[in-house]
Amino acid sequence: MANDDPAPRALPPTPAGALDEAAFVERARARLGEVYGERTEEVLRRLLTLLSHHHGAAHAAPRPLWSERDQWLITYGDTLLDGERPPLEVLDDFLDERLSNTFSGVHVLPFFPWSSDDGFAVVHYREVNPSLGDWQDIRRLADKRDLMVDLVINHVSRESLWFVDYLAGTQPGRDYFIEMDPTTDVSQVTRPRNSPLLVPVSTRRGTRHVWATFSEDQIDLNFANPDVLLEFVGIMLYYVEQGARMIRLDAIAYLWKEIGTACIHLPQTHAIVRLLRAILDHVAPGTLLITETNVPHRENMSYFGLERLGPDDTPDEAHLIYQFTLPPLLVHTLTSGDATALKTWASGLPTLPAGCSYFNFTASHDGIGVRALEGLLPQHEVDVLLELMHRFGGYVSMKANPDGKDSPYEINITYFDALKGTRRGADAWQVERFLCSQNLLLALQGIPGIYFHSLTATLNDHEGVERSGHLRAINRRHWAREELDELIDSRSTPTREAFFSLKRRLKLRAGEPCFHPEAPQRVLDTPDGLFAVERGPLPDGRRLLAIYNISDKRQPLSLPELADGEWRDVLKNGAPYRPRPEERDILRPYRSLWLVQTPT
Repeated sequence: MANDDPAPRALPPTPAGALDEAAFVERARARLGEVYGERTEEVLRRLLTLLSHHHGAAHAAPRPLWSERDQWLITYGDTLLDGERPPLEVLDDFLDERLSNTFSGVHVLPFFPWSSDDGFAVVHYREVNPSLGDWQDIRRLADKRDLMVDLVINHVSRESLWFVDYLAGTQPGRDYFIEMDPTTDVSQVTRPRNSPLLVPVSTRRGTRHVWATFSEDQIDLNFANPDVLLEFVGIMLYYVEQGARMIRLDAIAYLWKEIGTACIHLPQTHAIVRLLRAILDHVAPGTLLITETNVPHRENMSYFGLERLGPDDTPDEAHLIYQFTLPPLLVHTLTSGDATALKTWASGLPTLPAGCSYFNFTASHDGIGVRALEGLLPQHEVDVLLELMHRFGGYVSMKANPDGKDSPYEINITYFDALKGTRRGADAWQVERFLCSQNLLLALQGIPGIYFHSLTATLNDHEGVERSGHLRAINRRHWAREELDELIDSRSTPTREAFFSLKRRLKLRAGEPCFHPEAPQRVLDTPDGLFAVERGPLPDGRRLLAIYNISDKRQPLSLPELADGEWRDVLKNGAPYRPRPEERDILRPYRSLWLVQTPT
């Protein structure tokens, strides 16, 4: 949220107070003890020395964690290109000229020098990729809005200086990586990819095999060595000093390795997340920690750490988790015309304590994760969804399983093209169906994140896939600024319709206190073709109904809540809700309603 944002009008701000020195030392000692055992005091002394040099990283004063004004843009630093200008400068200008006061924050995906995976194989953590700009460009973005920065903590590029040290057998990188005998049984290890887990490399000591969860160019780091942890604490605080308001822990679930386990979500991983949270609360209160864990819903929820808390305990793990279930479940809902699974899932979301919230999104730089549907949809429904995405021009990436077989991991497709039709095939409702998905996203409890290519209704980039050889390139198009401006300013283009519709909805959302991330949420009982949630009531009695026709057929609008008093239409600038007689009891295909009521 911007520094001058007012507090919510009805919900009190959530405090973001700093930990005092004694409380921090106690918490840090406990977390380090879970990881390093008898070395705890040694590592704690080194940590305190490191932190003593970073107290200048704190924001001017603790501030509310979030409000209804919080809404984020997700983008690569070079999504927009304009001749020889630094792309980060082009992005900043576009935000100023086209999206002023629309987004409270921007997540600039890894902007460091990298060797593969569009930034997620980092070569230098403390440098800006010169093809994008420099730290001055990053700080300029952060001065005008909140900034999310990736801490790519699980792995590093094999071109990094640390790995060069490892190959040469010199410090500091010599002990930063995990060597493994290639005959070791690693069949229990959970894999997000189907590439080999152990990668052979030539060192001065001969051929060695190192752990690589994601690719042969992304070598996992060894957090059993506390030097690695302390290195990343320093990097994280450096990002805060450059203006980061939110730190995204990339691929955090795989951080700790232990042979004989699945090597995912291990207790040491959770302890390290809690330690990083304690460090931010102490050194830079108000800085948020978000975990990126593309896993089944129940596993994803574990990064709040709620199962460990007593009734009077304060949450101490992630502030936010990505709502990975929403992207695939919403595609299923809108292509099937049946909201049953969406209602069941949303109804089962727990009431979160203050200081915890969801980061809701439908699209990102990655594909649409499939694992999040485990336990929510029967396998035959998942198979139908995958086949439909193939028909709409998408691909399916696979992962390796312990039984040696591969299974679907994610769908690679733009979200706009994922909604180009229903199970009957493509139709004329693509724009309306897509906008319904985004409007629904904006109303759910949590903080919304909009991917740049959703804002522009971008089509599948098959040429990008062919050029790069990577399936994820289908949803990572680079726009020429002039071309995008022309599409936005032209009449009757999907880009124009999506851009201005979402811009308007975001402005309206930011002014509605019922969309505060901590405002209560209740899923209403509706026919299968409708999805509806109530947000609120707030302490002053204000409440909002968000109602969606998720099908291509007219749906009866016979909700008892609508008969309860007078409602005002947020989408019509607060005018009284008085539908025309022919629309009184029906909702047209893919139409949305945001209706608010304030007791007199």
